Amino acid sequence: MPDIVSIVKENSENGTDSSQDDVGAIEEMPEDTILSRQTSVNLVPFIGQRFVSQDAAYEFYCSFAKQYGFSIRRHRTRGKDGVGRGVTRRDFACHRGGFPQLKPSEDGKLQRNRKSSRCGCQAYMRIVKRMDFDVPEWRITGFNNVHNHELLKSNEVQLLPAYCMISADDKSRICMFAKAGMSVRQMLRLMELEKGVKIGCLPFTEIDVRNLLQSIRNVDHDNDPIDLLKLCKEKKDKDPNFKYNFKIDASNRLENIAWSYASCIRLYDAFGDVLVFDTTHRLDAYDMLLGIWIGVGNHGKTCLFGCALLRDENMQSFSWALKTFLSFMNGKAPGTILTDQNMWLKEALAAEMPRTKHAFCIWHIISKFSDWFSTLLASQYDKWKSEFLRLYNLHSVDEFEVGWRQMMDSYGLHGNKHAVSLYALRMFWALPYLRTYFFAGMTNTIHSESINSYIQRFLSAQSAVDNFVEQVGAVVDAKDQPGGKQKMQQKVQKGLLITGSPIELHAANILTPYAFNKLQEELVLAPQYASLMVDESYFIVRHHTEMDGGCKVLWAPHDEFISCSCHHFEFTGILCRHVLRVLSTNNCFHIPDQYLPLRWREVLSASSKAPSSSSGDHPGKLHLFQSLISTLIAESIETDERLDVACEQVDFILARIKELPGPSSGTKEIPCDSPSDSLILPEVEDSDCVAQSSAYESMIKLKERRSRDGLDFYSKRRRCSFSCCGHFGHDANDCPLMGSDDLNGDGLGFL
Repeated sequence: MPDIVSIVKENSENGTDSSQDDVGAIEEMPEDTILSRQTSVNLVPFIGQRFVSQDAAYEFYCSFAKQYGFSIRRHRTRGKDGVGRGVTRRDFACHRGGFPQLKPSEDGKLQRNRKSSRCGCQAYMRIVKRMDFDVPEWRITGFNNVHNHELLKSNEVQLLPAYCMISADDKSRICMFAKAGMSVRQMLRLMELEKGVKIGCLPFTEIDVRNLLQSIRNVDHDNDPIDLLKLCKEKKDKDPNFKYNFKIDASNRLENIAWSYASCIRLYDAFGDVLVFDTTHRLDAYDMLLGIWIGVGNHGKTCLFGCALLRDENMQSFSWALKTFLSFMNGKAPGTILTDQNMWLKEALAAEMPRTKHAFCIWHIISKFSDWFSTLLASQYDKWKSEFLRLYNLHSVDEFEVGWRQMMDSYGLHGNKHAVSLYALRMFWALPYLRTYFFAGMTNTIHSESINSYIQRFLSAQSAVDNFVEQVGAVVDAKDQPGGKQKMQQKVQKGLLITGSPIELHAANILTPYAFNKLQEELVLAPQYASLMVDESYFIVRHHTEMDGGCKVLWAPHDEFISCSCHHFEFTGILCRHVLRVLSTNNCFHIPDQYLPLRWREVLSASSKAPSSSSGDHPGKLHLFQSLISTLIAESIETDERLDVACEQVDFILARIKELPGPSSGTKEIPCDSPSDSLILPEVEDSDCVAQSSAYESMIKLKERRSRDGLDFYSKRRRCSFSCCGHFGHDANDCPLMGSDDLNGDGLGFL
C-alpha cells in the first residue's frame, strides 16, 4: 500500500460534517491556494485545492485513484440541482466503500448470492462549492487515502469497470476503422500506437470493442430513417405547430433532418437572443452528427430550441441546418451564438447569419489544452493555464494584448501552432473582445455544466432514431411543466433580502429569482467600492483597496441613462456593482425601467395584483413581517420534511386570515411602500407546494413582539414612503427630502 497515509478532514459548510463517518482531525488551507493542477496525475489531493467544476474534480480524483490502484464512485451530495443554490457539496468514495445491502424482491424470489467487492473502505474526497466574488469554484475540504483492502497493480486496475470505457472520440475512430475493413485486433494495435501506450494498456478491451460493433450492426439502418420520417409526419398531423424538414441524397438515403417542437418555438420567440449550437456529439450507431440548439430562459434554466442530424460535417450540411432553423423560427436570427471551434461552421454562420455575433465556447477550447500543451509545457502547464484564464477574464483589450505577449515570451510559445491559432481567433473567445455583446451569462462554466447535463438526459437513447426523437420530446415536455413545489420554490427564493435597500426591494418585485440573485450579488459587493465624482455626469468607481484605476461610469439622471466601462450590463443584462454604487451614493432608490430587461423579468398572470395593506401606516410592522418571512423561507427550503410542515402551517394561517374582515369600504387606505410579491408568502394552490419551518410559531412571535414593542398599529397619520427618502419612522410633513426645494418637477427617480 502506498505510504500516503493522510487523513485530513474538513470544516464543512455547517461546521459539523467532517467525513463519511465524522471522525478525524480538522485542517484548513489558506484562501489564496492556487487553482487545481487537475491534469497532473502525480499530484496528491490536498485540502483547499480548487477546481472549476465538479467534473474537473472528479476527473482529477479519478486519475489519482487509477495511479494508486483503485477506482471511485460518486457518493453523497448536499443540495439539489434547480433548488436553492443547487448542489453545494459532493463526496467521492472508493469503489469498495460501504457494505452490500440485500434488496427485497417484489415477487418473493430469493436474490442471487452475488459476491460484493464492498468492504467498508473509508477512503474518500469531499468538495464544497464556494463563491469568490462572482466566480464559483469547488474546493477540497476533506480527503482520506487510507484503504482497508489491497490496492491493485497498474495492469490490474485498468480492468475495473470504471476504467473500461470507450470515449466518444474512440467510438468514432472504431466506426471508421470498421468501415475500412480492419479487424478488431488491428484496431487495438493501431490505437495503442496512436496513444503511445503499451500493448494491452488501452482503457478498454477487445471484448468491449466487439460489443460496440455488435450493437452498431444490430441497428436497422434502412428502416429506422423511414420510421423517423413517419414519426415526424404523425407529430405534424397531431400538432400543426411542430416543424421538421429533411434532405434525401442521390442514393435515396436520409442525409439531413431537423425538427423543433411547438413549445421550443415559443421559447425561442422569448429567449432567442442568445443561442448555443452544440455540434460536439454524434449518434455513432448511424454515424450522424447531432446538432442541438440551446438557450437560457428567464429563470436561468437551459431550454431546447431544436435538433438536427447531419450525415456529413461540412459547410454545406451546416448551412442547410442553419437555414432550416431560421425557417422554423420565422426568419428570426439570434443576436449572439456560441459554437465549438469548427471552421466549417464558422463559415456557414458568416454566410447564413451575417448580423449575428459569433463566439466560441471557451469550455470546448479549454478541454483541448491537455492534448495541446501539457506535454510541451510539462511542470509549467498548470501555471500557464492559470495565466491564460486570467487573461481570458480581463476587461481591457489593451491589457489582454500586453499580457498575451508577455505570456508567449515567458513560456516560449511564439512558434506553437495552437497558440498562434488561438491568438488569431482571439476575437471569437477572449472576453475583452466580447463584453459589449449580450451572452446572458452562457460563457461561464456553470452554464456549460448545465448544458452538458441537459444533453446527457436524452443522448443515451441511441438504439433507434425515433426513440431518440421521442426522448427529446419527453425532456421538453418535462421542462415545460414544472411541479407545484418547484414553481413555489422559485418564487420564494428571491424573498431572501440581504441589504434591505430600496433598489433591492424594487428589483425583487420585477426580476425572476435567477436574475434577482445575480443583481443581489452585485449589490452586496457595491459598498466595497468608492465612487469619485469627476463632474456631474462622470464618476470613477474603484475598489477601496485600490489607489488608482477603476471603472468609468457615465450617469445622466434626467435622461435615466447610465453606463459603465466594464460593460457588465451589456454582457449579462444585469447592472454591475459600479453602477449600483453610483446610484446608491446619489440617493437614487429605483432602477430605471430599461435596465431591468424583459428577458429577465417574471411573466405575470392576468390575475396577479399588487399587494395592499390597511395597516401600512406603520412601516416597522411591515419590515418586521418581511424579516420573519425571509427567515421562514431560509429554514424551509433545507429539507423536504421542513417544506411539508411549513406548507401545511402556512395553508392553515392563510385560511385563518381570510376569515378575518377586510378594510371597510369607508376607510381610506393609507399608501405605503409595499414590498415585493415575493416577500409576501403567496396563497398555496397545490397541496405539495413549498414553504416550511413553522409559520404558525412565527406569527405568534410576531404578535408578542408587536405588544412588547408597543407599536401603534391603528395610527392614521400620513407616513413618508421609504422610496422617497430611504428612512422609516417619520411623518411626511417632517421629511427633509419632501420639504426640500431642490426636488425636480419631472417626477423621475434620479433625484
